[in-house]
Amino acid sequence: MTTRISTFPLRLPVSLKTALESIADRDGTSINQFLVVAAAEKIAVMQTEEFFLSRRNRVDLDAFRRILDRQGGEAPRAGDEWDRSETLAPAS
Repeated sequence: MTTRISTFPLRLPVSLKTALESIADRDGTSINQFLVVAAAEKIAVMQTEEFFLSRRNRVDLDAFRRILDRQGGEAPRAGDEWDRSETLAPAS
């Protein structure tokens, strides 16, 4: 499989370019490769956030409460308890 490549000029402040050169050198990569990986990581983070936001909007709170209230299983670990005074509502 061949990846199509696009190029474009990038304007960077000198201090940022200097930092990129140093970090890319320490990482054993070129500035180009470092920026490609950094962009890919940022895109992955933003797409993951979008995925979970879309899932959150489809939540079935009644089913969630039934699961939390069912009998059996292990007790929650310390710090994982559910404070029932808090309301569970999907974010808008």
